[in-house]
Amino acid sequence: MSTNSTEGYLDMELLRFTTAGSVDDGKSTLIGRLLFDSKQIFQDQMENIEKISERRGESHVNLALLTDGLKAEREQGITIDVAYRYFATPKRKFIIADTPGHIEYTRNMVTGASTANLAIILVDARNGLVEQTRRHSFIASLLQIPHVVFCINKMDLVDYSEERFNEIQNDLEAFTSKLNTRDIRFIPISALNGDNVVNRSTNMDWYQGPTLMYLLETIHIAGDENHVDCRLPIQYVIRPQKDEFHDYRGYAGRISGGIFKPGDKVLVLPSGFSSKIKSVDTFDGPVEEAFAPMSVTVTLEDDIDISRGDMIVRENNVPEVGQDIDVMVCWLNSKPLQLNGKYAIKHTTKDVRCIVKEVKYRININTLHRDEENKEIKMNDIGRVTLRTTSPLFYDEYTKNRITGSLVLIDEATNVTVGAAMIH
Repeated sequence: MSTNSTEGYLDMELLRFTTAGSVDDGKSTLIGRLLFDSKQIFQDQMENIEKISERRGESHVNLALLTDGLKAEREQGITIDVAYRYFATPKRKFIIADTPGHIEYTRNMVTGASTANLAIILVDARNGLVEQTRRHSFIASLLQIPHVVFCINKMDLVDYSEERFNEIQNDLEAFTSKLNTRDIRFIPISALNGDNVVNRSTNMDWYQGPTLMYLLETIHIAGDENHVDCRLPIQYVIRPQKDEFHDYRGYAGRISGGIFKPGDKVLVLPSGFSSKIKSVDTFDGPVEEAFAPMSVTVTLEDDIDISRGDMIVRENNVPEVGQDIDVMVCWLNSKPLQLNGKYAIKHTTKDVRCIVKEVKYRININTLHRDEENKEIKMNDIGRVTLRTTSPLFYDEYTKNRITGSLVLIDEATNVTVGAAMIH
C-alpha cells in the first residue's frame, strides 16, 4: 500500500455503530451480510462458512457464522464482552460494537454504545415492538446516541408486506416520541436474503428510502461532537528535560469539546488562573487549531501549576464545578449498589472518591416509569442517585457533552468497575 493511500485511509471519517435486538432477531446475520455484500470477507473465510453450513445441513450459507469466533469468546465467561468488528468502504471507516441480545443486554449495551454515533435496533417483522425493543430504545436515548436506525428484519417471512412495515413503524414512532432521540430512521430489510442491506431490494418496490449501507456511509456525524464548550482535561504534563527543549512545559490531553487556537485566552481549573495559549502541538507538529476528539499538547504563555486531573477551559464558558452530583447510574455488578457505600470515581482524567448519599428512584425499563418504592439497584438496573465526592469535579450535563458528563464507579476493594453513570 502506498503512503498516499494509507494517508487517505487514515483521514477518512470514522463511524462507530452498535447493533441491538432480541435473541434470534438476526444481528449476526445482518453483520455477516454487511461484510459479505460490501466485499469485506476473504475467499477462504467464505469457503469455510460454506463448508460448516453444508455440514450442519442448512439450506443456505449461514452468514451469522462470521461472528461466531466472537461468540466463542463470550462463552469463555468474559462478563462484559463487546465484540468489535472493523471494516471500511471507499467512503468511510466503521467500527461495529456487536453485543449479545439477552436480557443481560443492559450493561453490555452501555459499554458498547457509550462511544457510538449510531445504533441499529433490529425488530423481527413477525413480532413487532417487544419488551427488548423498548429496553434498547430507552438505553440508546439515555446514552444520547445521536442516530437510531430501526431495521425491521425478516420481511421475507411476512411476504414483504408494506402494511406490516407501516404498522410496526407507527408503533415505534408512538413509543419513541417519549424518548429524547434526535434522529430516528426506519428501514425494512431481510438480512438473510440481503434486501435493503447493501443492495436495494426488488421485493419491496414500495420502499423509496436509502439502503442500510448507503445510510451508514452518508449520515452526517460531524455535528455530533460538541464544538462550542471548550474542555481540555489534562492527562500528562510534558517536561522533556533536554537541552533543545530546555524550558518546554506542555499540557497533554484529549480535547473533550470546543476549539483551541494559539492566542486564545483560557482559564485553568481548579486554580482559576488565566493565561493565553502559546502553541498547540500534535505528534505531527504544531497546528493552527485543534478540536474534539484530537489529542494535543498545549503550551501557555504563563507558568501555572497544572497537573493531571485539571482542566483548561475558556474564561467565559466554564463547566459546572461541584461535589454533590446527580447521576443516572447503570449498575454492572452482581453486588447491589450500597447506600452510604464508598466508591472510587474516574471522571475524564480525574480520580476521586465518593459516597452514595441518596438513591432517588429506580427506572422500570419496560414501562419507563420511576419506581420510588423499591429503590434497590441491582445488576443491569438503571436508577437516579446523588453522589458526594471528596473533591470538586468539573462537569457538564451528559446531554451537552458525553465525555465530561460521564463517569465510572469502581469498587476499591476489588478494583472492579461496578457502575457507569451519566450526569444530569
